Amino acid sequence: MSMSFDQYMRDMVQPMRDELTTLGVQELRTPEEVEGNLPTSKGTALVVVNSVCGCAAGQCRPGVAKSLQNDLTPDHLFTVFAGQDKEATAKAREYFAPYPPSSPSIALLKDGELVHFIERHQIEDRSADDIAAELIGAFDRFCR
Repeated sequence: MSMSFDQYMRDMVQPMRDELTTLGVQELRTPEEVEGNLPTSKGTALVVVNSVCGCAAGQCRPGVAKSLQNDLTPDHLFTVFAGQDKEATAKAREYFAPYPPSSPSIALLKDGELVHFIERHQIEDRSADDIAAELIGAFDRFCR
């Protein structure tokens, strides 16, 4: 029995999903899950727009992992997967205005309002340590 392209893609991206979920980051895979979490999350919420690109693997996900070792971290940790969970990603991006869609990207919300955002162009030319440092600065400022 041959594997469908969709199944192949799901199998290929699962380790990329696991890299965040093993850190305690909750996947939001439908628009309903996004709506049920982002606007109602009290306190701070980190939202990682994950993707299959090299900068997600080399800088974004490792940067997020390092940032979560900080003493202060967001109350809620979420992720959507661009290109895989398209409707959930589109719904999450509604909370990132005025920023245009980019993936990967990282948003920090406080009581449902965007307070810090890292766009793809701010990820692709920086190290995981640089991204972690920026996130830690945002955590120290907003996660009190």
